[in-house]
Amino acid sequence: MKIESSWQPSFEEAGRGLAETTFIVIDLETTGAAPTNGNGITEIGAVKVRGGELIGEFSTFVNPGIALPDYITSLTGITDQMLSGAPTITEIFPSFMEFLGPHSENYLVAHNAPFDMGFIKAAAKTAGWKWPDFRVLDTVSLARLLVSYEEVINYKLGTLAAFFKTEVLPNHRALDDARATVEVLHGLIERLGGHDVTTVENLVQFLKRVPVRKPKFT
Repeated sequence: MKIESSWQPSFEEAGRGLAETTFIVIDLETTGAAPTNGNGITEIGAVKVRGGELIGEFSTFVNPGIALPDYITSLTGITDQMLSGAPTITEIFPSFMEFLGPHSENYLVAHNAPFDMGFIKAAAKTAGWKWPDFRVLDTVSLARLLVSYEEVINYKLGTLAAFFKTEVLPNHRALDDARATVEVLHGLIERLGGHDVTTVENLVQFLKRVPVRKPKFT
């Protein structure tokens, strides 16, 4: 598949440069596939970067209040014993929100962002927080526009990590997966230069305007 675009940013769409923008890349481990039926977060990993430089990291286990399904333990290596003394989401949420910082300044990033944001918004409700209107970038959506099927067979994090030759390999643990996603994000940002996308404002417009081909795999 050849990816083409005639999109050009307008003067009005120019704004804060990508290198000047703080991105907070988030990854979660959870007890299930959706924040329903009592499912919750078991691990949070977040990496704050700006201009390609690491600003800070946030990592914690979370006690979900329910036993882990066997397949989750097999997938992640996380056990009930590892979570037994961990804080609950209500206890950890204030420090997590402090790490995220102002929603008017920082952009959240996740690989398959609807999954992570669904759990985070449910956690905010549980913790009694009104979720701020953070702007969110999905590296899956961005990769579908910038990496062709001639280059990768799908847009899974592991596939893109191998393609961009990331130093950190995803392993279904929150912090390592967030670190790998940071490297994937930086690889994608490098490709944006060929589309004259240099600010977060015209990146948002780029994501809206370029037709997205439905993937063969998710």
